[in-house]
Amino acid sequence: MKVIDMHCDTIGALYEAQEKGEASSLLENSFHLDLKKMEKGDYFLQNFALFVDLKKTEDPFRTCVRMADLFFREMEKNRDRISPVTSWKEIEENWKAGRMSALLTLEEGEVCGGDPALLRTLYRLGARMMTLTWNYENSLAFPGKGGGVPETERGLKEKGFEILEEMESLGMIVDVSHLSDAGIFDVLRTAKKPFVASHSDARSLASHSRNLTDEMIRGIAEKGGVIGMNYCCEFLEDIQEGGRRVSRISRVIAHMKHLKNVGGIGCIGLGSDFDGITGELELETAAAMPKLAQAMEDAGFSASEIEAVFYKNVLRLYRELL
Repeated sequence: MKVIDMHCDTIGALYEAQEKGEASSLLENSFHLDLKKMEKGDYFLQNFALFVDLKKTEDPFRTCVRMADLFFREMEKNRDRISPVTSWKEIEENWKAGRMSALLTLEEGEVCGGDPALLRTLYRLGARMMTLTWNYENSLAFPGKGGGVPETERGLKEKGFEILEEMESLGMIVDVSHLSDAGIFDVLRTAKKPFVASHSDARSLASHSRNLTDEMIRGIAEKGGVIGMNYCCEFLEDIQEGGRRVSRISRVIAHMKHLKNVGGIGCIGLGSDFDGITGELELETAAAMPKLAQAMEDAGFSASEIEAVFYKNVLRLYRELL
């Protein structure tokens, strides 16, 4: 079963390792995801996020560009296995060639500092998706509170609306994961195109404020967007203090069923958050994806529904937007 995953933090993990002088590569490493694990998991396309932590840099744009340089160096080293894509045509070409695809994404809207010129520059570098925030307030918007009380009053700022419009004009996909509740509703009201929550789950099943309410799920589905199932244990279930932090396949399935009931099968995708999450994972690495397909079949999902969730829903979106 082919796999498209809308979010991983593997480039950031590699970047940190190499900054420390540790030998590590995208081909093979000790992380959740590398190219050999992707091949075992039958991956077709992986979104590789450039995650910039604002508390660890004084120059988010420079840090982002340095991470992009690492991404492209790894692509060049492994060009026989994987190739970066920026358009539907390039995705089609890789599909026909039997080669994996890599889509460059941005996790932290402050990398452009609210400046459309910097956003356009990152687009020219190949970035085709961006979250408006991570976990901190920035010049664009307010974030969802990490695990705490949802931010329901403060959403997009003036520059956030400007950047949203520029993203849609360029053909860069808007990602509302990490955005405040008010911000997500601002995007729902304002966006003219489908958008994604690349790595978020259902708040009805786990109360973490990073998850989506049923109203948000319906809104994203009605827009034609896709929600990527996140394997983070705290997003899958409420864990008692001191409790065992296990990401269970059964909980991923439960969230899929809920999204199907609320928004329809067409709004569900995969957004593992590999190498950005901790704890014990039953889906240990990218190589374990056949276990999820089997669990979906055992839970009563049809073959066509499993294909839709694993890759066809996101493929449909990329065909429309890239």
